[in-house]
Amino acid sequence: MSQSLYVTGAEHGSGKSVLVLAMMETLTGQGAATGFFKPVVRDTVRADPLIELVRQRYALEQTVEELYGCRAGEARELIRADRYDELLERILGKFRRLQSQFDRMICAGTDYAGGYAAMELDFNCDVANNLGCSILPVVRGRGRSNQEIVDATTGFLKSLQERDGDVLATVVNRVPPGQLQTLRQQLQAGDTGERVYAIPEDPLLAKPTLGDIARELDYPLVYGEDGGLSRTVDNYKVAAMHVPDFLDYVEEGSLIITPGDRADIILAAFGTYPSSAYPQIAGLLLTGHLKPAPQVMDLLAGTGRPPFAVLAAPGDTFTVAMKVSRVAAELQPHDEHKIASALGLVEAHVDLQQLARALETRRSERMTPLMFEYELIQRARARLRHIVLPEGGEERILRAAEILRLRGVARLTLLGDEQEIRGRIQALGLQLQEVEIIDPLHSPLRQPYAERYYELRRHKGISRQMAFDTLADVSYFGTMMVYRGEADGMVSGAVHTTQHTIRPAFEIIRTRPGTRIVSSVFFMCLEDRVLVYGDCAVNPDPDAEQLADIAISSADTARAFGIEPRIAMLSYSTGDSGKGAAVDKVREATRIARERRPDLKIEGPMQYDAAVDASVARTKMPGSEVAGSATVFIFPDLNTGNNTYKAVQRSAGAIAIGPVLQGLNKPVNDLSRGCNVTDIVDTVAITAVQAQVG
Repeated sequence: MSQSLYVTGAEHGSGKSVLVLAMMETLTGQGAATGFFKPVVRDTVRADPLIELVRQRYALEQTVEELYGCRAGEARELIRADRYDELLERILGKFRRLQSQFDRMICAGTDYAGGYAAMELDFNCDVANNLGCSILPVVRGRGRSNQEIVDATTGFLKSLQERDGDVLATVVNRVPPGQLQTLRQQLQAGDTGERVYAIPEDPLLAKPTLGDIARELDYPLVYGEDGGLSRTVDNYKVAAMHVPDFLDYVEEGSLIITPGDRADIILAAFGTYPSSAYPQIAGLLLTGHLKPAPQVMDLLAGTGRPPFAVLAAPGDTFTVAMKVSRVAAELQPHDEHKIASALGLVEAHVDLQQLARALETRRSERMTPLMFEYELIQRARARLRHIVLPEGGEERILRAAEILRLRGVARLTLLGDEQEIRGRIQALGLQLQEVEIIDPLHSPLRQPYAERYYELRRHKGISRQMAFDTLADVSYFGTMMVYRGEADGMVSGAVHTTQHTIRPAFEIIRTRPGTRIVSSVFFMCLEDRVLVYGDCAVNPDPDAEQLADIAISSADTARAFGIEPRIAMLSYSTGDSGKGAAVDKVREATRIARERRPDLKIEGPMQYDAAVDASVARTKMPGSEVAGSATVFIFPDLNTGNNTYKAVQRSAGAIAIGPVLQGLNKPVNDLSRGCNVTDIVDTVAITAVQAQVG
């Protein structure tokens, strides 16, 4: 996965665009294929200026639509409809498709233009976490004392840390030059992290051009040439007085704002250009939808090349002046002077090479629930598998089946009375008209399935009639479909017990060669990572050999789903400190697992706190590759595992996906009878991926 950096401001006007530009310049200059992405863009008709700048300057071949997640209006609607996860998933989906084309990615956070600063802070951090990005926060220095800057910086960093943001470095931008030296000392002495930079304000970069005003407010050019739009506006002058007084107020770089019928002001403004007695203005903005008289335009046309551009604006002069004064400066692709100034400024005050090196080593192992589910669905879709669902008449199964079909996760077969299931589908208004439904009672497959079951189980005293009767059961019928290769996997348990679901698998599918025991894991989706817990559902009291087998199977399951396995063999004691049969069993299981799989990082016995907390790990197991960063947790018995997963699920608000069975020749998975539609979708996707791996 490519390395990704998320550049976000703490508030409006931080000037994050120059940092985006500088990082793009640095990474591209190192020869890395570097992509760019914005999670949300404004609802304006015109293209996002930062996207246009990056796209043109770095010759990105992607369309504008590929470089952003969604528009602000769409984002607001989804949030209002309580569909926040859907919004994040949409952004993640577009980001992943783009990310696959590049070595590194630079993302730009929202613009804080809508007045929802607190909400945008949460949103930017959620997006960065779910995209797996390190964060480069940018704090505004302009208009603040040094103490206010330090307070704003530490406050922003604390907010990011509370939200589990992975901060790469911090930049304070647009600092008044006179404050810069003392500010750096205060920042270094404060709680702002090891990499903190301060950049002085460049007045040129802070000032808009005439083109910025024209684009932002959609004011047309009515006289002059496009080249005049690149002039920087240093100040604004509303000309509502007589010409002599007006001329006394003109300054270098002024944008003169006046009604379009003020021929005297217009001619006076043009008259300043050939005269060395008056400063050179930036341009004219004519208000009120009023155009100069034709005679005036003819007079100007005869003077030769226009010295500056003239824009027109609807509305009264006062309103127009207020709007214009709020326009912020933007970097434009054609404005090489401003771009060079911006890059030179950042390069002089930020060690960009150091940031690039830090990003290079920052391969995030963050795995949010949304990321896990997204990758799961994408992997299932990549190589479609056929999953049978024995509980075809259950509403939750049908609703999940519709989602799975619409998202193209798997080909599905439902088991049960076809007429009854079709009626249920119609009553619920679901789009499942083409789904395959098989009734085991009347299926022509029942007889050959029963004959095969008889051959497999006759040594247990099963007769042909008993086998035929058994195959009327949906769990046995579905399992036989998987065994015969007419389905790739089975998911059941929304209505039936765990025993009803997995007993046919033990009898028919049996264990994979080299595996001593069928076991289970739960994927525990915490806020910023996904952990694997095993065995929490199948084996009451495994011995050391079985426990080692569970650890190895769980590690392989974790790796199959993109989780790097670091295995903690859990007990009430860490290392050599404890004695007793229970801890000795874990110690022996660790030895066996290491012997069988020396490629795995596996340690034990270990207490849970030492497995997850780095500070505890440094004390109890210093130098361990697993302690403090474990991803796979093996419990010594079912009592411990089942209670722990439920405690974490309820107390930490974790999403528990499972139990996922492991060790079978072909995948069969059990649902909890309290499962919801999302649980079913996830379990089917997991089963489909297991079928791909197997």
